[in-house]
Amino acid sequence: EVQLVESGGGLVQAGGSLRLSCAASGFDFDDYAIGWFRQAPGKPREGVSCITSSDGSTYYYDSVRGRFTISTDNAKNTVYLQMNSLKPEDTAVYYCAAGPPTELPPPYYDYWGQGTQVTVSS
Repeated sequence: EVQLVESGGGLVQAGGSLRLSCAASGFDFDDYAIGWFRQAPGKPREGVSCITSSDGSTYYYDSVRGRFTISTDNAKNTVYLQMNSLKPEDTAVYYCAAGPPTELPPPYYDYWGQGTQVTVSS
């Protein structure tokens, strides 16, 4: 069974940090790119960052560039999102997803996780 399971969300004060994890199983991790997305209430889903598992190439969307860092531990089939200097506007449900690694960002995603809540207080 294909699974992407996010963890590490929670409540943090503005300026603080969190590290999210996305644990993948049921597919060939190194044949995919993994992306992080987020969605706040009443807002459309927004891309955060993505990475190719095979070579570690990364892409960051403008809203998080310089504050967030994406990485992988291929031996554990896990992708991390280190979030620093958090702002209230980062509050959202964060999702990870797997898609083709031919370009960044991938043109579409095949698999999605259920999400983890991140709340940043002011």
